[in-house]
Amino acid sequence: MLAARLVQIIESHPEDLTGGAIQDLQRNPLTPHYHRLSYQELRSRTYSVYRSLAECIRQGDEGMIVTDFSDLAVCRYSEAFPLAEVVAALTATKNHLIRFIQTSGMVDLSVELRQERELRDRIGGFFDKAIYYAVKAYEDKLTAAHLPGDVKAA
Repeated sequence: MLAARLVQIIESHPEDLTGGAIQDLQRNPLTPHYHRLSYQELRSRTYSVYRSLAECIRQGDEGMIVTDFSDLAVCRYSEAFPLAEVVAALTATKNHLIRFIQTSGMVDLSVELRQERELRDRIGGFFDKAIYYAVKAYEDKLTAAHLPGDVKAA
């Protein structure tokens, strides 16, 4: 029940959800490379993270996390974003989603504490895995870039 509600929140309030997350990223001193991006680019990137969460829940396929966030990390690596900023941006995006759910009235006040905890755990678990696979892919790219030329060709 809560998983379906989370998907509904993400899909029915994309502008409210991403708008606040974008403000967080633009103001966060831990994400200066993100400050340089246009609003539209930040919107696209932020919503893709939330869309990935919704799809993962809907399809029950955690393999999507590996693919989506490995691709994200490779892209950020190619843009020369520091890994610490990628992690800070994902963490800020997660924290914004949790705050959005708590303050927007999207979850009925009658929701039991156990259910609220379940929702937080689900969101946290998704982002923990997303960060892990992003870091792993980023480190793989970094390692490959520092291998001697003849080892790369092998």
